[in-house]
Amino acid sequence: MLIRKEEAKDYEIIYSVVKAAFDSSEHSDGNEHDLVNALRKGKAFIPDLSLVAETDGAIVGHIMFTRAKVGDAIVLALAPLSVLPEYQRKGIGMSLIKKGHSIAEKLGYEYSVVLGSEAYYPKAGYVPADSFGIKPPFDVPSENFMAYKIKKGASDIRGVLKYAKEFGIEPCKP
Repeated sequence: MLIRKEEAKDYEIIYSVVKAAFDSSEHSDGNEHDLVNALRKGKAFIPDLSLVAETDGAIVGHIMFTRAKVGDAIVLALAPLSVLPEYQRKGIGMSLIKKGHSIAEKLGYEYSVVLGSEAYYPKAGYVPADSFGIKPPFDVPSENFMAYKIKKGASDIRGVLKYAKEFGIEPCKP
């Protein structure tokens, strides 16, 4: 398996991979493939953190991390992570996460936040985000809103996560 930065020639294939990955997903709004395209055009997009996984020359997985904010701190939002159904449960998603974390650390990012499965993401080191003082901008069970400390000596942060506007998430009103 090869993990590499996505290229413009991959966009159509990535669109299909993301769509297929979420077609049978229990927790999906059905628009993840469109979200990837929108994020790619936005200010929060980080080209070095939009990665594909290839097996035998075919793209079978994709991950995207974009900039988000907690107070004045820039953090990463992991979303979405996609692996073709027939390639799931083979370590591809975990490999994409680990490679993304490694690149993110080199780029100087300290935290990654994800909204996802409490059975899956803790295997990659994610813990409830509130343990770092990061709050979600919407109501969600704390076990599904998680964060990962990318940098060991990361600064303390506190506040509500503000996603890139392409996510279409308005913060909760106090």
